[in-house]
Amino acid sequence: MRIELATRPGDPSRPDEDFVSAVLPASGRGGALVLLDGVTPPPDGDDGCVHGVAWFTAHLGGALVELCAARREMGLRECLAEAIARTTAAHGGGCDLAHRRTPQATAVLARWDGARVEYLVLSDSVLLVEGADGAVTPVLDDRIARLAARGPVTDAQRNADGGFFTAAADPSVVSRAVTGALPRDAVRALAALSDGASRWVEVFRAGDWARCLGLLAKSGPRALIDRVRAAELADPECVAFRRGKAHDDASVVYAEL
Repeated sequence: MRIELATRPGDPSRPDEDFVSAVLPASGRGGALVLLDGVTPPPDGDDGCVHGVAWFTAHLGGALVELCAARREMGLRECLAEAIARTTAAHGGGCDLAHRRTPQATAVLARWDGARVEYLVLSDSVLLVEGADGAVTPVLDDRIARLAARGPVTDAQRNADGGFFTAAADPSVVSRAVTGALPRDAVRALAALSDGASRWVEVFRAGDWARCLGLLAKSGPRALIDRVRAAELADPECVAFRRGKAHDDASVVYAEL
């Protein structure tokens, strides 16, 4: 078993709003990984919360690590729903959790034992699955990409029918997640990437998903993030490669099973 992870803030003067963790063993068998990408509100925007996004991802991520590791009888949707409920309760009474921009995050979860590999993806972070034959399959929740192909993505589409969904304050959002399970012997490796790291494929087109996983296997998550930063620095005004911000928090966890 080999597990490596790395995270780097987009702006060193601001907290890293991603969360990434892996645990061995999970319930005494296999392991689990958790990756969250906190959604940064605009600089002049209110989110109705006194805590902030980094607080939210730390609380949600911590609850997910505990639940995914210790509660094998709970499915990953149940784990995410319970973690959202716990984090919602932790806000207390001083936050407007009905605010459209209440702190929220994308989520990638995976858990494995000797029999199977379970996974969950919500919003635009990515899970890569390398099969026993070496083929690499991306597990994607592509709702934001499909919306963006038709025009600007707006707040009105956030956690709304016909829009896209994130882990925020309502546990029922777990019904919108992309989930599945595979036989354990059909999976060689897994990698979870926040969209700040998946830029290497999705924005800069430096390689496909198979080449991305190959880079992680050979050189590790830090090397991938280094390459993303180099591409960003080569296009500081976001002219050659259009993106919402010049630099983003970037996180990766790579696990060879």
